[in-house]
This record gives sequence, C-alpha cells and structure tokens, in this order.
Amino acid sequence: MPLAKVNSAAVIGLDASPVEVEVDISNGLPSFSIVGLPDKAIEESKERVRSAIKNSGANFPMSRITVNLAPADIKKEGPAYDLAIALGILVADGQIPDISEDILLVGELALNGRLRHINGILPIAISLNKKYSQIILPKINAEEASLVEDMNILPAETLKDLIYYFKKEKILPFYTKKITIKERDDYEFDFAFIKGQEQAKRALEIAASGGHNLIFCGPPGSGKTLLARTIPSILPKLTKEEILEVTKIYSVAGLLSNDLPIIYERPFRAPHHTTSSVALVGGGAYPRPGEITLSHRGVLFMDEFAEFPRSVLEALRQPLEDGVITVSRAQGSITYPAKFILVAAQNPCPCGYLGDLKKHCICTPVQILRYQKRVSGPLLDRIDIHIEVPRVDYEKLSSNEIAESSKKVRERVESARLIQLKRFGKTNSEMSPREIKKYCALAPDVQEILKLAMAQYDLSARQYTRILKVARTIADLAESENIEKEHLMEAIHYRAKEKSTY
Repeated sequence: MPLAKVNSAAVIGLDASPVEVEVDISNGLPSFSIVGLPDKAIEESKERVRSAIKNSGANFPMSRITVNLAPADIKKEGPAYDLAIALGILVADGQIPDISEDILLVGELALNGRLRHINGILPIAISLNKKYSQIILPKINAEEASLVEDMNILPAETLKDLIYYFKKEKILPFYTKKITIKERDDYEFDFAFIKGQEQAKRALEIAASGGHNLIFCGPPGSGKTLLARTIPSILPKLTKEEILEVTKIYSVAGLLSNDLPIIYERPFRAPHHTTSSVALVGGGAYPRPGEITLSHRGVLFMDEFAEFPRSVLEALRQPLEDGVITVSRAQGSITYPAKFILVAAQNPCPCGYLGDLKKHCICTPVQILRYQKRVSGPLLDRIDIHIEVPRVDYEKLSSNEIAESSKKVRERVESARLIQLKRFGKTNSEMSPREIKKYCALAPDVQEILKLAMAQYDLSARQYTRILKVARTIADLAESENIEKEHLMEAIHYRAKEKSTY
C-alpha cells in the first residue's frame, strides 16, 4: 500500500513551523501508532480520527497504520493535527486522491467528523502564507485567518465535506469576507466623570502619549484604581501591524472570542496581587504567554503593588527595560514581546494614611519602612512617572462640573504619538541612547536645571535618561521642537523624591 504525505503546522511561541504528516499503511495486525514527539492530545487523536472517519461515511482501514509527524525533533502538541492525520489515512488507503503539497491542513475533529475551533490559526497563517497557496481549516477559524492578506482560505464544517471536495463531488467556496474593525468611542471609565485629580490625569496623558510607566501612591479611596481604569479611553487606536501582533498573542493563548476573533482595542490586563511569577511572565511545561505578554501594546495594571510577592515584582525588571521576555524551559526557550505601559497603584503605608492631611497614620516607623521596602529601588527606578494621589474634597466630589472628556485628551495623545511615529517609528519610551542624544538635546540653560536636579535628588544615570524621555513627550504634547525649561521641570517633578517615614 502506498505512502501518503500531507502538510500541517506546529505553533512554536508566536510563530509556526511546517509539519509533514506521513502516513504508511502496511499489512499486519491492525494497529495505529503516531510518532514524532506527539503530546497526550495527539496520542488521543487516534480515537477521534477513527470515529470521525467511520461517521463520515468512509472506511477506516483495518491494517497496520503508522503516522509520522516530521521533523521528529520538534515537540508537537494540541489537537490541530487531527484533520491532516485523517485525510492522510484516506489518501494512503486510496479512498481520496493525493492532496497537493501547496495545501495546508489544520483542525480538530469531533467524533462525528465535525471540525472544531483550534488555537494559533493567525500565527500559522502569518508564518506560512507564502509557503502554501491554500489553507483548509475549521469554518469557525476562517474569520481569524482572513486577517492575513493573499491567503486562500477554504473553510470546512465536516470531514465528510472535505472527502467529497477532494473526490471532486462537491464544491467548497473560498472565504472572501474581511473583518470590519469597529471603532469604540464610549468607555465605562471616562476622564469627564473623575472629580479633581488634575495632576494625576495630566500624568496619565503623558504616560499614554509616550508609552511611559507610571505609579500612583495615595490613601485608600483617593481614586487610584479609577484613574488607572480610564487609561484605555485615552490610548491611541492600534495600527494594523499592532492589531496583528496582539491578535496573534491572544490566538496562541486561546483567548480570542468566536464572535469577533480580533483584538482591535489595546489590552488592559489587571492581575490580582496573588498572581504567581509564572502567570505573570509566562511558562509552563510548554511555555505560554503570561500577563506581561498579554499586555503587549497595551496596559498592565497592578493594583496594590506592594502586596505582590517580591519574586513577582522583580520579574518585571528585565521586560520593562528590554521590551521582551525570554522564557527558558527544559524543552527550549521562547522570546515573547513585552512592550506595555505599567500602571501601578499602592498605599504609602500598611494603614494607607501616611502623609494624609485629615486622617492620622497609625503605623510604626518599622512597619512603614518594611512596607515600602517590598518594592525594590531598581524596580521603582524603571518607572518614569511617580504621582501622589491625595484625597478629594467634598466640594469637588459634589460639584456638578464635568471635566474634560477622554475623547479630547485622546486627540492630544494621538497627535503626540503621530509626531513620534514620524520621528522614528516608535514611542519616546523606546528611544535608544543614540536617539536620546539626537532628539533630547538641551540648551545650556535647560541643561543647567537638569544638572542641579541630578545633584539635589541624587538621580541615577537611568533616571537621567528617563527624565529626558518624559520631557521629550511633554514637548511633543506642546508641539514644541525643542525641550524647553517648563518641559524639563515638569518631567523632573514626576521623579520619586526621598521622604521621611517618621
């Protein structure tokens, strides 16, 4: 009996690699074995494939069947190989003609032969659209794959439909519908409904404009969490390239909605303070994206910042600096993107009222010091903007005055982002040392102000560069070509100052 070969794909990190599914049917006692480093889900596909073929009106060969997933040194996981294995068996048994090498097959099979949704379709389509002219996949995944242009997508509902298709007894239409991106203007949390806190809202505007990290510190109930939840309403819309980046991450993680399999809004992730370092960074036996990667091109909001375990907080240091996170395991290492805005919120002490003008702090100096040391200096050094959020007076809370809306703030943010994109194609927070020297040059009198600040506050070299980056963003918001005194002084104001705990 002949040997059959069909093509499928393996998702590795956020990319995909082609996999050849080779099927050999030979004489001997009936058996069914799969080789090529399959995981448990693939081992179990033997039963799904057997039932799906029988329930689709085809004959399952009672012979010795060997399936090889090549290359054999790449670990294969998940049920996406079901369709390729089933059709490979039918080709080897002569029940359907040979399948062209230009066709890619992916899909999970139900016992009745129906094709089920699988994860990672977008990375497969992006990585392999030039290698294969056509992809056959479950109908429910077709809309997600349609994000990739110049890809012939053939959606199918059942294995039976494909058997008739390859026998040329039935025509299956190619998928031609394109996803329409909906633009959202109404948000549950809007600047217009936040009473007071003008300085904090200004800091959020700067953070959103330049992609800067930010931390709020203030007593309980002052509005830190509410302020953080408004940042999605002022962030600029995702570009087409960013939409593909973010959707690819959520596709691999299995977090896409079947109703609209596309992420067209910037992610806002808010993990609980009991989150483990693996959940934050990503990992597992077969590494999966964590909260850091799921926040890519969006916001990672960490409320009760000092309550997170020290190991979890320290895991933020490298991705905040590099914009990527490398997860290494025994099976190999995978690098995920991690360009996000960190927004943190914490109380100044265990009781929360240190420095409050109306309520007395009941913590001892030792308790305060121990609490503040939960967040390390190197981590705070990587946060560009530090803002104190005081309690709001009754007069402001009861006022009927409506503040500036998020829509107007967003317009300024988008204008500032456009300036940065035209300048070097990224945000100011991502500037390299060479770009800082070129675009953050200061006049002598402005340079003198920074020199005095460095001496007075004992600022580090990292704080020096981050002040320049924030000042550049403030200048962009003001549509100023040069960094002026007022821009630099505002940026210096956002750096953490040493405070007494007594």
